[in-house]
Amino acid sequence: MSEKYLIKNATVVNEGEIFEATIAINNGIIAEIYRLNEEISAEHLDFESVNAKNKLLLPGVIDDQVHFREPGLTHKADIHTESRAAVAGGITSFMEMPNTIPNTLTQDLLEEKYQIASQHSLANYSFYMGASNDNIAELVKTNPGNVCGVKVFMGASTGNMLVDDSLVLEKIFADSPCLVAVHCEHEPTVRQRVIDFMQLYGDNAPPSVHPLIRNAEACYKSSAKAVELATKYNTRLHVLHLSSAIEMKLFDNHKPLRDKKITAEVCLHHLWFSEADYQQKGNLIKWNPAVKSAADREALWDALLSDRLDVVATDHAPHTLEEKMAPYFKSPSGGPMVQHLLTGMLQFWQEGKISLQKVVEKLCHSPAVAFNVHNRGFIRKGYYADLVIVETGKDEIIQRDSLLYKCGWSPMEGYRFSNRITHTFVNGCLVYENGHILNKPVAMRLLFDR
Repeated sequence: MSEKYLIKNATVVNEGEIFEATIAINNGIIAEIYRLNEEISAEHLDFESVNAKNKLLLPGVIDDQVHFREPGLTHKADIHTESRAAVAGGITSFMEMPNTIPNTLTQDLLEEKYQIASQHSLANYSFYMGASNDNIAELVKTNPGNVCGVKVFMGASTGNMLVDDSLVLEKIFADSPCLVAVHCEHEPTVRQRVIDFMQLYGDNAPPSVHPLIRNAEACYKSSAKAVELATKYNTRLHVLHLSSAIEMKLFDNHKPLRDKKITAEVCLHHLWFSEADYQQKGNLIKWNPAVKSAADREALWDALLSDRLDVVATDHAPHTLEEKMAPYFKSPSGGPMVQHLLTGMLQFWQEGKISLQKVVEKLCHSPAVAFNVHNRGFIRKGYYADLVIVETGKDEIIQRDSLLYKCGWSPMEGYRFSNRITHTFVNGCLVYENGHILNKPVAMRLLFDR
């Protein structure tokens, strides 16, 4: 990595501060941070200059939950296309889920995904090892130093990934060599609700029944069980995509994030949408867990701002538009979000919902701390130069022709944003500039200080 840059006169947002600075990048690393009026070293003066005057400079976003669909589901998405969309959205590192085809249930299958990413990803990458009712022998071989975590579906997913054997769950929580990330929905509750609503509506159920089927009760039963097991076995637990008010009582803010054994994530769509949006968006906002009431959404916001929720992510999970337009019971859950996580959260800042420093904390710093990511997530001398430049104050309406997702659609279409990403650097290399993807093979496998 021989690219050398001097990002000049930026408004840096980092570790609770906002300050003007010039950043020198050399050999993939932040070589120096020159605060306002500090003299720039002669060795950095001949670096390629990037003018960031009146623009924000942020650490690259770390998205701890994406589904890039490769291998096996590449008609929906693949690692190359979705990492392109990610860097256009300021995401410089991602952690991808195991419910591909085949499911990532062996160490060999896990390493095959790393090989694909090493050839095709534009963003730094890690992949979860998947858990099932019968792969504990493989799961315990997971290397905590170069794998982000073990993923447990406590609600049904693609293939053989629902873990509903109580003895196996106990063993996973007791023996996992690294962080356990969980999808929490109580499957018996959901299945019974599906039967009830199919009897009520037949094939004509509206998408608005989704939060009634996948309700808060189903979420809470499962999340409470995960917290109970983690407490029993002192497991490092990360609960994904929380969606209901009642679940918030399971989490606290009594310790700093670095000292928490149990952490929690919320996704942009649960902060953005409510059940009122099903009327307009329909299946396009059908996710598991479901987008719920406005009161649930406000409880999530309260928990995020008070640090009971630690991380904001996407649960990026694309399907083709044809698949999503099927009748409700046949339409798959999930949608594409990586291109708008950062700009969406910055829109909330511009509307006064959250501070700029808190946006950076929840999208950049906190994922790095929660997962012990090595030398990323902060603007620090000696850290990898994963950086994003953002221009604010110019309104743009999200339109389909601006999307880089393979599936070609977004639930964010039609919304007006007052910020845009102009540059994204991955490991010190410029990979996105003013709407153009620069296809450079510079992404790296994430490492973890565990």
